[in-house]
Amino acid sequence: MSKARDNILARLRARGVEKAPVELDRTPASPDWNREERIDRFCKAMRSVRTEVHPVSAADWPEKLAALAKEKQLRNLLYAPAGPLAEKIEATWRAHAGLPELVTREVDVDGWKEELFFDIDAAVTSTRSAIAEVGAMILWPTPEEPRTFSLVPPVHIAVVEANQLHNTFADAIAAEDWTAGMPTNALLISGPSKSADIEQTLAYGVHGPVELIVLLIE
Repeated sequence: MSKARDNILARLRARGVEKAPVELDRTPASPDWNREERIDRFCKAMRSVRTEVHPVSAADWPEKLAALAKEKQLRNLLYAPAGPLAEKIEATWRAHAGLPELVTREVDVDGWKEELFFDIDAAVTSTRSAIAEVGAMILWPTPEEPRTFSLVPPVHIAVVEANQLHNTFADAIAAEDWTAGMPTNALLISGPSKSADIEQTLAYGVHGPVELIVLLIE
């Protein structure tokens, strides 16, 4: 067995490094879209896969969040009290009666897994940026907003800033300098969970959020 392995390795070493048969263009040109075109393409792509997109302003997105929480009759809303959205969410909840309970758990997921999977109606998260070409949001989970917030509750509400919309995925990687360091897990989310594993029939809400709602700050 060892002799056969040595023979194979010897042949591979003797062959040397061969030049790739085709020179690939690794710097494709980005589409020349302006801000309005990026927003339009992003919204159309997200809505095509059953994502709700609501244009909002920087001032009124918490009010829209509260209105959606009432409209969908949520019992509770998971949020990050140390996250970038917390201050405005808490202020809005203090100003209005009858809103769903704000929930947070600053412990490891193993400490409240059953509650997370069975008792949480929705979660709200920030986003790092988004991609107009394919209609996707980029999330880099943090200890304050772990990936479970966007992957487990039946409803995921995400806040996206239009100024952070990139034309393509390649543009996002370059503009945000991903080569300087990345998290252990980066998420690209383009719609509610779906699968076509069974009889190639597309079904939504199979393994994750049944609804995805985007508040797009224009």
